Amino acid sequence: MDSLDSLVLSVVPQARTDSELRRELIATCRDILTSHIGKSRELDIGQLSDNIKKHLNQLNPSGTSALRFTNLLSRLLDQPAVSRKNASLQFLHALASSSSRSITNGSNYLSALVPPPTLAVLPGPAKTTPEASAVVRPRKGRSIADKLKEFRAVQGIPVLPEHLLLRDTLYLLQGISGKYVQFSRESEDKNSVVFVDDPRYRILEPTKVLIHKLAEVGHLYTRVDTFVREKEGKSGVGMIEQSLCHHLQTQLTEYYRLIAILESQMGVLDKTDDSLKSPGSTPTDDFVEETGLTLKRLDVWINDWRLRMRMMSVCVEGAKGAYGGALVSIIHSYTDNGDPFVRKFTDQLLEEVSKPFFTILQKWIFSGELYDTYNEFFVAMDPELAHYQYIHPKAMNGQISTDVGFPSILGDLDEGSSESDPRSRLWEAKYQFRKEMLPSFLGETFGRKIFSTGKSLNFIKYSCGDSDWVITRQRLNTTKGDLKYSDILGLEKSIDAAYEIASQRLFDVFFDKFKLLDHLLALKHYFLLGYGDFADTLMDALAPNLSRPANTIYRHNLTATLETAIRSSNAQRDPPDVLRRLDARMMEYSHGEIGWDVFTLEYKVDSPVNTVLDADSMMDYLKIFNHLWKMKRIESALSVAWMRTAGGSRTFLRLPDLNFQWHKIRLVMAEMIHFIRQTQAYCQVEVIECSWEILYQFIQQKKGDLDSLIGAHRSYLDRIVKKVLLLGHKLGREENLLNQMRELFTIILQFRESTDNFYNHCLSESARRDAERDLDRGVVTASDPDPHVQENIDQTLRMIQEYSTAFSEKTQTLVHGLQNHQDLDCRFLGTMLSFSDFYKTKKDLVKVQ
Repeated sequence: MDSLDSLVLSVVPQARTDSELRRELIATCRDILTSHIGKSRELDIGQLSDNIKKHLNQLNPSGTSALRFTNLLSRLLDQPAVSRKNASLQFLHALASSSSRSITNGSNYLSALVPPPTLAVLPGPAKTTPEASAVVRPRKGRSIADKLKEFRAVQGIPVLPEHLLLRDTLYLLQGISGKYVQFSRESEDKNSVVFVDDPRYRILEPTKVLIHKLAEVGHLYTRVDTFVREKEGKSGVGMIEQSLCHHLQTQLTEYYRLIAILESQMGVLDKTDDSLKSPGSTPTDDFVEETGLTLKRLDVWINDWRLRMRMMSVCVEGAKGAYGGALVSIIHSYTDNGDPFVRKFTDQLLEEVSKPFFTILQKWIFSGELYDTYNEFFVAMDPELAHYQYIHPKAMNGQISTDVGFPSILGDLDEGSSESDPRSRLWEAKYQFRKEMLPSFLGETFGRKIFSTGKSLNFIKYSCGDSDWVITRQRLNTTKGDLKYSDILGLEKSIDAAYEIASQRLFDVFFDKFKLLDHLLALKHYFLLGYGDFADTLMDALAPNLSRPANTIYRHNLTATLETAIRSSNAQRDPPDVLRRLDARMMEYSHGEIGWDVFTLEYKVDSPVNTVLDADSMMDYLKIFNHLWKMKRIESALSVAWMRTAGGSRTFLRLPDLNFQWHKIRLVMAEMIHFIRQTQAYCQVEVIECSWEILYQFIQQKKGDLDSLIGAHRSYLDRIVKKVLLLGHKLGREENLLNQMRELFTIILQFRESTDNFYNHCLSESARRDAERDLDRGVVTASDPDPHVQENIDQTLRMIQEYSTAFSEKTQTLVHGLQNHQDLDCRFLGTMLSFSDFYKTKKDLVKVQ
């Protein structure tokens, strides 16, 4: 006799004499102990034991029964196999409390075992009384369910045997309609189930609900299986989609194995009598125990697969119309779920599906090669540029290619010659970043870093001729293992390391092997007129030729003059590779233009330097050079005119009536010299040198990738172009100040030409007056003076006055525009030009007064 038997006999003494009652009580108690019903209504075991002790003390005041109960209770609590000890005590206490009623047999005891009603738990301390712990009396009369059961029994309609429904349910789990239960074909909702109407039998409503629940798994299975079969029979399916189908097929194979095991449990049906299979027959309890499978047990077996099928169905629906990295992002979005099962299943699915993606990624960041047959990666290659490679300088025997890099004339630049040679845009156009194909677990910033790493390695390998270094790095990185989704932290570390190494190597190749800094300095010295002595020497040497019509100037003369200027200045100390890239050209010219209008310098660059110094950048250098060259020409012309005007004052002592006019000319000329030199100082010091300092600091840091270097150089040029050319921000009016500046340049040249004419007329007038004096003295000279000299002088003075007035007005307008400019440096130029408020408008002067 175990502790439970002793406890039952102690609490219910009537069971000692009635063996049948004792067996039923013990069996019922064991069922309650192993049951999970009513856990929320269980009382504290301490309170129950106290109530039972009080009850035993009332029956036996000596206390022996209570002491024995305490010993038996301690033995019961030590039993690990019994889980619901307090429920058993509550059951026995209920029996003891109802012992006052006449109990004739075991059925009366069982009728008292009605579960207690559900009571709302009220706040406050729990109070337990014997009346509260007793079971509720059974309800009087028959229930509606009993009446319905009795009516159906009278009608003689039997219940369809469960083993037949079980067989159909196994078919439903495989997406196949059964004999008694079928999938609906007419309804749009394919998940609906139809029960075949037959007057010979009936199916219970709870059974229908359970079959509906099980049929969901079959419907989901059909959806997943259809998706896998469609992809298998379709051509051009990507590697990531194939990996998804492979994982789904693996899951379905495990599902098939489960179905086979469940069907094996039904194998005993084939050995039974045919009468069991008819609708009117009912299998015995022994048969059910033998088969070991019921609808409820089947639901327990299938419950885990129901969740799996739901997840696979969701992935299948999301995969429609998606592929590659976009498909990986969709699956990754399902990981944001608090359910551990869903998260684990999604992680396993991503681990398998992302393998092709990480294979492509590993080759891209470690070797710079893109192996993406089905365009599933977030890096795409332009098919038109796939077969192009850069031409290395070594392959041309040290000669500079004129076909690569800077266009021959400015007119070609305006026609967009940057697209004439595809090799000059391989870095920017060969590979494109596709944001829509980037997996969400990487992020755009990280994806850009991956994109730059692979592109840098590809550039080093094929464009810089350093394939040995790339192969060495690839061998070192392959020893560290494969990249995978489950090791995102390791992936980030690997990509960061590869990015730093590739970017650093690319900087070293550009600045050490291809001398990019020397080329940048050469452009600054020659195109931005950083070498002042070179610019002065070249202008003095070219001035006679450039004053002639453009169609009479030959390029070889310009080249010879350029070489002379280089040898006569500090430019001769530049590296020979830089000097042989410098050349002089004539731009396209039209009728009536002179050499000053079409002359320009040219600097030839080849690969891979033309990746940074591309055609657009060289066009900006040309714009800046032409602007500074015109400014330099005006400065030179004003310097010559000032020396002639200042030195010629002694020559015209015999023309005292023109001294005032010469004084006014010198004042205007001094104003022009101040204007042009302040503008030159602004361009060279405030703009070019400050911009170069920013670029040079970036180069010294060597941070970022080639795109960062290109961006830094682009910012350097943009800053110079906007500030030197005084470009504005208003749409359609960006070059207003630049056009005003060019008009001032034209006025200064016209003024200088007029002053030269006035100088010549003054010489003629001085010669005429000398001839008159000689004639008065009786000396006849051989000169024949022009009788219209005075008219020419008056006309020239009027033109000089017009140019002086126009210069003052234009300068006043320009200064006013500069002082209201959005750029701080441009406003500073306006202050430099009018530091004493010399160019204040009349309106402003009236306000001051």
